[in-house]
Amino acid sequence: MNQILSPIEIAQSLIDYWSPKVISELNDSYVKVAKLKGEFVWHSHTDEDELFMILKGELDIHFRDNLIHLKTGDVYVVPKGVEHNPIAENECLVMLIENKSTLHTGETIHENSKSIEEQLR
Repeated sequence: MNQILSPIEIAQSLIDYWSPKVISELNDSYVKVAKLKGEFVWHSHTDEDELFMILKGELDIHFRDNLIHLKTGDVYVVPKGVEHNPIAENECLVMLIENKSTLHTGETIHENSKSIEEQLR
């Protein structure tokens, strides 16, 4: 049976920045929340789109040729194969919807990379 979740409350309770937590499943996707602050890492997801929904705060997603600025309530999908680097000047809470096969930092190995096992805890 499904349970009622508060993504913003779960995201607020997270201690570590850039460490997504899986909160639900939707078909072949995970619904995740994360607390972000600072710069992440340049990466792409070769075969998967990545949906960002801003629960609280603001997030810039940098691309090699431009950037987008997202604020509370905004939703944006980074298309598969597009290199990007999220940056949150101040603390930002996000919800992500990603295929279960999506690696946290794509093919890029970084100190911030989290395995799916870590995200499921």
